[in-house]
Amino acid sequence: MNTIQSINQIATNPDVRNGRPFIIGTTITVADIAIVKIYHGQDADGIASWYGLNLPQVYSALAYYYEHKSEIDDQIRAQIRKAEAMKNERFGNEGSLLSR
Repeated sequence: MNTIQSINQIATNPDVRNGRPFIIGTTITVADIAIVKIYHGQDADGIASWYGLNLPQVYSALAYYYEHKSEIDDQIRAQIRKAEAMKNERFGNEGSLLSR
């Protein structure tokens, strides 16, 4: 008979990071971990060092990411769009008297 073990490292809470999945005990989201892996090319050890996490936390976040890849990728794309909009808004106001 198999006994199924669960590693509960990831949670969601509407009051933490807008309800996005995060690593318990931190406010680091699964998307944050995925971004560092995908866009910065970090391996698990590098991610753990980058965020001050342990390897089980990193691997749990990566496992969650791959199980919910399309949903997390949508969150990442939304973050990128928001950052680009904020950047454009900031640079669009460079000549404003308010920016002086």
